Amino acid sequence: MSNFERLVELMSRLRAPDGCPWDQKQTHQTLSPYLIEEAYEVLEAIDRGEDDAFCEELGDLLLQVVFHAQIAREENRFSVDDVAKAIADKLVRRHPHVFGTVQVENADEVVQNWEAIKAKEKGHKGRDPSVLEGVPRHLPALLRAQRIQEKAARVGFDWDQIDDVAAKVHEEVTEFLEACSANNQQHLQEEFGDLLFSLVNLARFLDLSPEDALAQTIDKFQNRFAYIESKLQKTGKTPQEASLEEMDAYWEEAKEKR
Repeated sequence: MSNFERLVELMSRLRAPDGCPWDQKQTHQTLSPYLIEEAYEVLEAIDRGEDDAFCEELGDLLLQVVFHAQIAREENRFSVDDVAKAIADKLVRRHPHVFGTVQVENADEVVQNWEAIKAKEKGHKGRDPSVLEGVPRHLPALLRAQRIQEKAARVGFDWDQIDDVAAKVHEEVTEFLEACSANNQQHLQEEFGDLLFSLVNLARFLDLSPEDALAQTIDKFQNRFAYIESKLQKTGKTPQEASLEEMDAYWEEAKEKR
């Protein structure tokens, strides 16, 4: 028995009538938050560069796949073997330049072929395929915006020059500031969304990840605020007791120490 087969067997045992009460009562819906959480923990392990933690977190994520497949198997819908077969078949279909006779020059052509094959597959399932299909609504909004823009750009719906993108950002800033004085919360939110979307587009042109950039800034803010707290603690104060001027001075110190 391979380690993967052992994992599948263990999951089946945990779900059995004489298994674990917690595992027995889980559903696809109750497990959904764990699927997202485990994926993010994998990303954190990648950032830390620790192979042991990376391996462990990938295992936790794999368990979620096996868990969902086990529930489906109990309901006679599909099994984990069907899951593996489906993705293996998809990889073969969408890599005709490896497993077939199609010729490609670079990675961009691979992506174009992938999207064309994907659209054809969706069409065969009785639905009108959209260029923007395949971007999950549950993705973080910045990442979802980036993926949507990338898909639109692949069919030519894109700016020609980065100057045009920058001009659009300036336009959206102006419209947002105008909305600030209009006292209409719904319109303000709409304009703020437009501004964020244009900034994501600018990041894409610069080959930056808006999600990673914002995460980096959040980490930087947390580190600098922690410095403020540590300096205040030495004076016997809390942030609630300190003045804005005091905290701002420590903030500037934290920036210089970077």
